[in-house]
Amino acid sequence: MKDVSILGCGWLGKPLAISFLEEGYSVKGSSTSENKIDSLENLGIEAHLVNISEFEEYDSFLQSDILIIAITSKDIDSFENLIAQIQESSIQKVIFISSTSVYPRINKIMTEEDELVENHPLVEIENLFRENTFFETTIIRFAGLFGGERHPANWFKNGRKIPQPEGFVNMIHQEDCIEIIHEIINQNCWNETFNACANHHPTREQFYIKARESKGFELPIFKKEAVFQWKIISSEKVQRILNYSFIHNDLLRI
Repeated sequence: MKDVSILGCGWLGKPLAISFLEEGYSVKGSSTSENKIDSLENLGIEAHLVNISEFEEYDSFLQSDILIIAITSKDIDSFENLIAQIQESSIQKVIFISSTSVYPRINKIMTEEDELVENHPLVEIENLFRENTFFETTIIRFAGLFGGERHPANWFKNGRKIPQPEGFVNMIHQEDCIEIIHEIINQNCWNETFNACANHHPTREQFYIKARESKGFELPIFKKEAVFQWKIISSEKVQRILNYSFIHNDLLRI
């Protein structure tokens, strides 16, 4: 399968599309902005204007073997409509990018088998894909995203206090996100749910101080919390099943 469609060519989708082009794939990519269509075309991506909340038909965009969904929408109705169109398309495999925000902070290490936040829209959307039998889906729950234009030093600006300074950081670099997606496809690993997060979990205080120092910014301000809440995301499963080693596994070497 060498035809891939990427729904959402933003921070992750655009460099992901480029990486597939470099491997000889035929790549379709989408944006909700007409202003970005030309720049995608100039990269060699067959660009499509797609906004799933507008309930249009995306027949041409869905003429691929693999669909990667990398948008931030949590509109359940829109995803139900999208899935109905995928069922009628040539798409055989789907990678749905979810988030570790589906796990509550209950002061423990969280695996793919642990309880999820009640009524979280991403959980409902995950289940829509997981339960569909017209195509195969693998779900990736990425931790906090950094790399490229996203540098943690730029977060919590303008005097905003950072909560839970003694809590732990769960982050993943853009390059690891891209490589894990490639490994899922290369190893034909479908009908799975994976956490994806670097193994290093410094405290939020350590991490954000180091991030600001690395850019020469003023040190962050932390909010002292009455209740200590944390979670650590385990990526043991993705490392074991895909035999994956993280490229950026030391979060203090930003």
